[in-house]
Amino acid sequence: MGRLVLNHSSNIEGLIPILKKLALNINIRTVTPAIISRVKGRSSKLIIRLSVKTISGYKAIARKGKTAQEVFISTDLSKDELKNLLDIYNRS
Repeated sequence: MGRLVLNHSSNIEGLIPILKKLALNINIRTVTPAIISRVKGRSSKLIIRLSVKTISGYKAIARKGKTAQEVFISTDLSKDELKNLLDIYNRS
């Protein structure tokens, strides 16, 4: 079971409950939400997508409306396994 690092005072609405569920997975070490930014496109609902591989896992981008937030996930899962896990949480 991993841990969720809450070092920001603000996060995208609805992101923290999903990240808490993700951190409960036995293969996840840490989940860290990071920089929030404005984006040109518009996403009607909260979607989390994998972006790039990092030293300890992967960087994901959470988007809702015109806001995007980086999320760093420390894990030993493969990209496909983590993508499948995120797809499950994106649907719920």
